[in-house]
Amino acid sequence: MPENYELLLQTLEASLQQATTVEEVRTLYRAYLGVKGSIKQLYASLKDMTPEMRRVQGPIFAEILQRAQAMFDARQKSLQSGEHDVFLKEHARSIPLTVPKMGHLHPLSRTIRELNTFFVQMGYSVIDGPEIETDEFCFQRLNVPADHPARDMQDTLYIEEPNLLLRTQTSSIEARILATHKPPFKFVSAGRVYRNEKVNKSNHFIFHHYQGVVVLPDTNLKDLFSTFTALFRKMYGPDVVIRFRNKYYPEVEPGVGPDMQCFSCHGKGCTVCKYVGWIEMGGSGIIHPNIMKMAGIDPTKWRGFAFGLGLDRWVMAKYNITDIRTLLGGDLAYQPYCHESTL
Repeated sequence: MPENYELLLQTLEASLQQATTVEEVRTLYRAYLGVKGSIKQLYASLKDMTPEMRRVQGPIFAEILQRAQAMFDARQKSLQSGEHDVFLKEHARSIPLTVPKMGHLHPLSRTIRELNTFFVQMGYSVIDGPEIETDEFCFQRLNVPADHPARDMQDTLYIEEPNLLLRTQTSSIEARILATHKPPFKFVSAGRVYRNEKVNKSNHFIFHHYQGVVVLPDTNLKDLFSTFTALFRKMYGPDVVIRFRNKYYPEVEPGVGPDMQCFSCHGKGCTVCKYVGWIEMGGSGIIHPNIMKMAGIDPTKWRGFAFGLGLDRWVMAKYNITDIRTLLGGDLAYQPYCHESTL
């Protein structure tokens, strides 16, 4: 290609590199490839040439046109991409970064988070365990052998009888931690449990437990009572009325049942409290020495207490829900009680 044509393309390329906007590129386009542009004028001159000259100059002019067009396309694409990035950056600042709140946490989830926060502040760890459990960890390691009458109190749902079952209590997590970890430790755990119960306002075959375990060189019922007292006041206010009763649980000795005055009738008696004025909120006590021995922990060197809370009842009392079926159904009857929370 003649040097003057190469110089023309070099000049065009330099001009395009100096163009900083798409509009400047369009101005150059009109100057070079427009109807009266310099490169288009080369094509226009072909009509004045002899046939022999057109056969020589035609391919040269076609190559110039093709290369020039490619230069314009590349530069325009580059500038458009850059302008697009600038546009996004400039407008991104005005886009709100907060996502609108939709829905609300379930009362069970809210209560679990509140309980976890309370116990973590007291130095407890939060753990979890399997819902499909073995007979060993759900019963045997909790001082409940196969012929123990306490099994009659829990109508178990078996997957493969007699060994594989749906856990009836979160105490099974306690048994697993005792078997696999060395004390001292303090932990809590929450989860679903299953029993073949008749469904009514106060019972369900699916419900929830909140388990707590403490094993230290020295601890006693006074520590357990003070923990419960602080917990009840945290959840239900300083005026909450509670009591402790002797109870039998095979996992503990002695056993204690914490009760709270009924939130619905305030002690007068109603269907929620079964007309006794009090609601049993869980079970607790000093961990039985047999359980410690089965886990390889010397009960003469370590003492512990454990508690299992009927989590659904804690939720119902906190949000004044009078029918446990509300918690597990699709009805949003509890929605008015679920306000904005940072938990």
